[in-house]
Amino acid sequence: MPPALLRLNQAALTIAGQSILAPVSFSVCKGDFIGIIGPNGAGKSSLLKLINGTMALSAGEILLEQRSVSKLSNRQRACRIASVSQVSPPVFALTVYQVAAMGLLPHKGWFDVNNSEDEQQITLALQQLGLQHKAQALVETLSGGELQRLYLARALVQQAELLLLDEPTNHLDVLYQHQILQLSKGLGKTVLACLHDLNLAARYCDKIALLHQGQLLAFGTAEQVLTAAQLSEVFQLPCEVERHPVHGKLQITFFAGGSSQ
Repeated sequence: MPPALLRLNQAALTIAGQSILAPVSFSVCKGDFIGIIGPNGAGKSSLLKLINGTMALSAGEILLEQRSVSKLSNRQRACRIASVSQVSPPVFALTVYQVAAMGLLPHKGWFDVNNSEDEQQITLALQQLGLQHKAQALVETLSGGELQRLYLARALVQQAELLLLDEPTNHLDVLYQHQILQLSKGLGKTVLACLHDLNLAARYCDKIALLHQGQLLAFGTAEQVLTAAQLSEVFQLPCEVERHPVHGKLQITFFAGGSSQ
């Protein structure tokens, strides 16, 4: 088994005396695609903020390549961890190309200019996200889905080994939901993604963390985590878990009204 790239040891978050995340422990190996699921308010986004260092731990530790994330400088974290937030503020009066190029900032000094290799990297990221034809368009002209793809392109340019995605498929058409998850999974990076769509989590994630009311209820493969009993309890609706007849991954169907009939 490869060594853990990321390790959470009893990581906890308390704000104003209220427990947001109870002590959480799990390990992530290099190249893993980890899904983080759970109802609204379960602590998914808070967990990502602890990992990327934008929120401070109340207890425990988070280690990236055996180094405490809390002891890394902002620049060191940015070189190792790239984040795509659920709601990113729009960057006005800049082109799509310029925003994607911001991913280079952690690797540049104050007076460094982009070279031809940098430019190739930016162009490739925009091509991968289907935005090459929008390179010179102003950001404010983009749709919500295009804006989300742009922020992912910026994260790719950043070249961090750990990629944190907070609801990366929000506002996207079905085609781009699958495209972004396929792309993220094929990058050879280690990815942690908060996902609302359990079927997308079942299809693309190597392992899944199930959070509920700030507690880690389960961590493991889709088969271990996405059980009908567990999901029905957490999401408060009866559900059915079956194998998809085409791709063979688990497929979850919830039934409103308290009956599967």
